Amino acid sequence: MERVSGVSCTVGESPTWNAAEGAWYWVDIPARRVWRMDGASGAARSWDNAEMVACVSAKAGGGLIAGMETGIFSLELGAEPAARAIKLATPVSGLGEGMRFNDGRCDRQGRFWSGTMFMDMGAARPVGQLFRYDAARGISAPFVSELITQNGTAFSPDGRTMYLSDSHPTRRMVWAFDYDIDDGVPGNRRVFADMTSYAGRPDGAAVDADGCYWICGNDGGCVLRFTPDGKLDRRIDVPMLKPSMCAFGGKDLETLLVTSIVSGKPEDAEWGGAVVMLRPGVKGVAETLFGA
Repeated sequence: MERVSGVSCTVGESPTWNAAEGAWYWVDIPARRVWRMDGASGAARSWDNAEMVACVSAKAGGGLIAGMETGIFSLELGAEPAARAIKLATPVSGLGEGMRFNDGRCDRQGRFWSGTMFMDMGAARPVGQLFRYDAARGISAPFVSELITQNGTAFSPDGRTMYLSDSHPTRRMVWAFDYDIDDGVPGNRRVFADMTSYAGRPDGAAVDADGCYWICGNDGGCVLRFTPDGKLDRRIDVPMLKPSMCAFGGKDLETLLVTSIVSGKPEDAEWGGAVVMLRPGVKGVAETLFGA
């Protein structure tokens, strides 16, 4: 396991590998920062933003699409220390005070999915919703509602299964949906993994080439792999108490990059907020660029 040197995040999230650039991206939410690391040299730099960036996916043609505090944005990352943010869409009903987007990624067809949450998790307000955005149709009506802390969005290798979690301590649930790859519509929601039976809360996720679902066990210091039928078959312990999201990447798609959150606990002081890379011995699935 290798630590990405010189990088520490308060709430590290949304790692993604851009194969076209040979680079990793991730965010630090409260810092309002987007990070990029070159896969070959390991050189890292960051861009600041006017509002919090919660999740990103790479766009065809360059730049990122992002779920932020007030909507879905296009981010252009240049030589300046700040990103150029262009708002693309806001939910028709609005976000409401104290809300923001949270976890998100593109489906296998290049449509962007992201959900909302009430930022004060202690309030446990089930007001989060899950949306789809594409350039042709704009932002959708919510497909899933009454979420507290939306997370864990991922798609099977063939794109026909969508995963979603709620990482709030009172929920700790992962669901699977049948996914219509032509229309971009999920259906037949069912419990995939009840995380109350396992270590940690279900945070961000990735899917490998075998169709297995890797979920970060936030507060559990581990990453768990579930088979497509929802059976736990592997656990990897990480040095951070609060791993937040994982992603496969590198030239061979065999590196797993894991972000984390500062817990504030003395035993987590050295590693909380770290970004690490490991080689779990399996291959990931290339992410589809938005708009590709």
